[in-house]
Amino acid sequence: MNNKWNRFIYKIGSPIYDKFFNSGIFLKARKQVFETIPFEKQQKILFVGVGTGADLELMDHKTLDITAIDYSPDMLAKAQNKFKGSQIQFIVMDAQQMDFENETFDYVVASLILSVVPDATQCFQEMSRVLKQDGKIIIFDKFAPKNKQLSLPKRVVRPIISALGTDIGRSFEEIIPQQNQVKIEEDSPVMLGGMYRKIIVEKIL
Repeated sequence: MNNKWNRFIYKIGSPIYDKFFNSGIFLKARKQVFETIPFEKQQKILFVGVGTGADLELMDHKTLDITAIDYSPDMLAKAQNKFKGSQIQFIVMDAQQMDFENETFDYVVASLILSVVPDATQCFQEMSRVLKQDGKIIIFDKFAPKNKQLSLPKRVVRPIISALGTDIGRSFEEIIPQQNQVKIEEDSPVMLGGMYRKIIVEKIL
C-alpha cells in the first residue's frame, strides 16, 4: 500500500463507503466503541482518517472542538457535506506527517486507519506526538490475533485485500512503541470474533 494508491482506491470507494462501513455490524460496533467515551465540552478532539464522518455522527459535535483530517479529498468531501455549517475543521492531511504542534489534542480518534496507512508505526507515533499528556487515543480497527499467526486462508488473501487499500494482517502489538510513554487502558473485542478491537491508549509521558 502507498498514499497515491490509497487515494485512488478511496476516490472510487467514497460513494459507497457508508453502505458498507456505516451500517449493519459496523455501525453497531462504532456505537459500542463511542458510547462510553466521556468527552467533555470544549475538549480538543482530532479524528485521524475521518473518512465520510461516520464517527462524527455518533457524538454531540456542537459542544466539542473537533478537527478532522483525511488523506482522501473525496472521502473528506463526503464528511464535510454531512456537517455543513458546523464548526468542525476538515483538513486534507497525511496522518503519517501531521502539521499540528506537539500536545495539541485531548483525544485522538483513529477508526480503521492503522490498517490502511502505509506506515502504521509512524502514524501511531504522530498520533501520540500531537496528544496531550494524560490524553487518550481511541482506536477501532482490525488487527492480527495476539501472539498467533494468521490462518492460512487469511495469509492467502492478505495481498489481494492489501491491494484494495487495507491490511488484515497487522499486529497492534508491533505497531505500538515499546516504551513507557503510553499505556493500554482497554483492549476489547468488538466485532467478528475479535478481529476488530476497541483499544484505548493513554499518554503518560
